Amino acid sequence: MISNTVHTIHDRNFRGHTKIGWLDSRHTFSFGNFQDSNRMGFRSLRVINDDRVIPGAGFGTHGHRDMEILTYVLEGELAHKDSLGTGAVIRPGDVQIMSAGTGIQHSEFNNSESEPVHFLQIWMLPDRQNITPRYDQRDFPLAEKQGKLRLVGSKDGREGSIVIHQDIDLYVSVLSTGDRITFQTPPNRFAWVQVARGMATLNGESLREGDGVQINSPELLELTAESNAEILLFDLA
Repeated sequence: MISNTVHTIHDRNFRGHTKIGWLDSRHTFSFGNFQDSNRMGFRSLRVINDDRVIPGAGFGTHGHRDMEILTYVLEGELAHKDSLGTGAVIRPGDVQIMSAGTGIQHSEFNNSESEPVHFLQIWMLPDRQNITPRYDQRDFPLAEKQGKLRLVGSKDGREGSIVIHQDIDLYVSVLSTGDRITFQTPPNRFAWVQVARGMATLNGESLREGDGVQINSPELLELTAESNAEILLFDLA
């Protein structure tokens, strides 16, 4: 972990790791058997798991309560079923959210019998408990994210983003080598940058796939791709 007064880099090599026959999962924050007092979440972010699942396998039916759970597929296809009667396939470009609220049961399986699936699963504390459970999923075309920040999740659903029951704006950017984007953290706000794929620099500091950066105070963020890269940026209360 590299820290200054403005931001803290959470090195990918210090993430938790769960590896069983069908699942290879890296945990940015404390999760399951991985407990680290320096990685207990940030603001309303509680889980960022980087999951790879072998063909035909997945998470059997299990339950959640009082959590906003967002899935972002990087490669492959993930099949989702839940107790609301939802049956859907999540693909790259999609952003899927499930409000667990008063309680929901769901399963997630690799939709392919031949190719692995790679995805991020992100848990966020809701702004209130006992929300009516819900499911939503939207596709955001590559052209809307290429070389720029696209708002994909927000509390008010503006600009066609998916609704998150929390004061969070979630942006995604897909960058080609040499692309540069900037973001000014607003006053009295915080941010988290997650490198989903590739390599980039943040204000001159090198980041690799799996690294996360905790932004502790207002800062002008300048991200430059050192390779083809995919970035998630959370603007947090």
